[in-house]
Amino acid sequence: HVQLVESGGGSVQAGGSLRLSCAASGYTYSSYCMGWFRQVPGKEREGVASIDSKGTTVYGDSVQGRFTIAQVNAKNEVFLQMDSLKPEDTAMYYCAASGTYALSPLQESEYKFWGQGTQVTVS
Repeated sequence: HVQLVESGGGSVQAGGSLRLSCAASGYTYSSYCMGWFRQVPGKEREGVASIDSKGTTVYGDSVQGRFTIAQVNAKNEVFLQMDSLKPEDTAMYYCAASGTYALSPLQESEYKFWGQGTQVTVS
């Protein structure tokens, strides 16, 4: 039974930083992709960043250069360091995991498992 649990969300002023964490349990795939997505009410879920089991990272255009995704394999944790935050980064952020490599790692259809989300508010 795969579980993804996000933490680290909160409120921050524009220009500030937050670090989101995703702890994965029951996840034994040797080839995988982990992603961060975000969603605001009334809009589609947006791919923010991804990292696969080879360490390859992909970022959405809106966060390129400001966000960094990293993983700690031994602990099955994935982090999203968010710097230079903007009000438009305000959203519910979700961690997601696939069971294999993703051809389009910022597309939500590539992912099988999802966390419950953590709210990020930038004012």
